Amino acid sequence: MTFLPAALTKFPSAQWTLLLTLSAAFVILLELAGLPAAFLLGPMVAAIFIATNGGTIRVFRPTLFFAQTIIGCLVARAITPEIVGTFLQAWPLILGVAFAILAMSSFLGWLIARFGVLPGTTAVWGTAPGAASAMMLMSSEFGADARIVAFMQYLRVVIVAAIASLLARFWIHVGAVPHPEIVWFPPVDWISFGETLALAISGGLIGRLLRLPAGGLLVPMVAGALLHGTGLIKIELPQWLLAASYAFLGWNIGLGFSRQILAHATRALPQTLLSIFILVAFSAVLAFFLVKTMNVDPLTAYLGTSPGGMDSVAIIAASSPVNMPFVMALQTIRFLIVLLAGPPLARFVANRLPKTKKRPLAPGEKKAIQNVREDETELD
Repeated sequence: MTFLPAALTKFPSAQWTLLLTLSAAFVILLELAGLPAAFLLGPMVAAIFIATNGGTIRVFRPTLFFAQTIIGCLVARAITPEIVGTFLQAWPLILGVAFAILAMSSFLGWLIARFGVLPGTTAVWGTAPGAASAMMLMSSEFGADARIVAFMQYLRVVIVAAIASLLARFWIHVGAVPHPEIVWFPPVDWISFGETLALAISGGLIGRLLRLPAGGLLVPMVAGALLHGTGLIKIELPQWLLAASYAFLGWNIGLGFSRQILAHATRALPQTLLSIFILVAFSAVLAFFLVKTMNVDPLTAYLGTSPGGMDSVAIIAASSPVNMPFVMALQTIRFLIVLLAGPPLARFVANRLPKTKKRPLAPGEKKAIQNVREDETELD
């Protein structure tokens, strides 16, 4: 049974109109609820509805590639000199905490794969404590199912952000954490904007020519972090460009869903939730350790170790009386470690799983996975 009229599935323009309308409605609802990553989650949910009800549209590949390069520039902009200075002051402890969280998340991913809930690489990328959008983009380059990874990553982002917001409001007594007002068309420094676009396009093309995994994301991110951190350029990303990039990424994930994949994700929900709460509790223990050893306040320590998205953590930290550079140093260093260690770690876990424990594919899942591989071949 599908909810889309049969006539609608024959007209791509009508499907796009419905997708845009639903995306806007979900974004407004998520923003009103105060949930993070609304501009990605809203379009993704709308696209899942379209795809699982007979939709046939797909995101134009060059547009998707450009959106990936913009996300790389967004991550690069978050790496500031203040973060580098904080890291240099306490690098052994920061590295130790980052590796501990990565080790625990990888162990949880191994358990999920070990008991046949999800394949090994998908489980590891889904539990990886990095920036959700980057993990989602990189996972498909390394053999994981980006749709399941997105489901796991953004479920954790929402839960962690909700817990951190409640702590900031009731435990530390700093009041509700407001989202900053969205300015869709702010004054633009056109020279910086041109430099940012040049960085995104040239970096993405270099990554593609070198055939680097997730090169469209990684090359602009690394080059942008060096150029922005040293003051050679200013990364200018207007809100309308970020919203469009998030929407294209969300649509690409959602339109790749099928009813079989959605059912698979739903079956993995209890184990996914359990792994999230275990990782949150483990991070809280590390935060307590930081409070005792570094004399930082509890909210600063918790936000720094929190295994959520960097963007949502940054919003909460900016609205609370915390040590912002310390929080972002922990978040950024852990994210960079995950970028470097994620691929070999996923292969390591997958190669050591007993073959007999892998869950057999349900009817329809084999075809869905084949469709994903064909889509990725087109993108390459």
